[in-house]
Amino acid sequence: MSRLPVDPERLRRQFEDLSEEDLEAYAAVTRRVLEDPARKGSAMREVMLLARAARAKQAAGEALTAGELQALRYLRAVEKMQSPTVE
Repeated sequence: MSRLPVDPERLRRQFEDLSEEDLEAYAAVTRRVLEDPARKGSAMREVMLLARAARAKQAAGEALTAGELQALRYLRAVEKMQSPTVE
């Protein structure tokens, strides 16, 4: 996993709750978003909208596409990284 703003190994050490699936989703989505700097904002917005829709779809018991699942895993990874590290 290269060319990412934050090394996945550093994230793994800092956020112990991150799974291998979380890190894979983080890497894949981040690379895709950073591919086109001019679309970075809109690409991230699209991922987050897809992830939220996927969460609702999964909660309703519906099957997710591969893209929806990846977006949802990315969202979950981000949520784990945003949770407080100090209690």
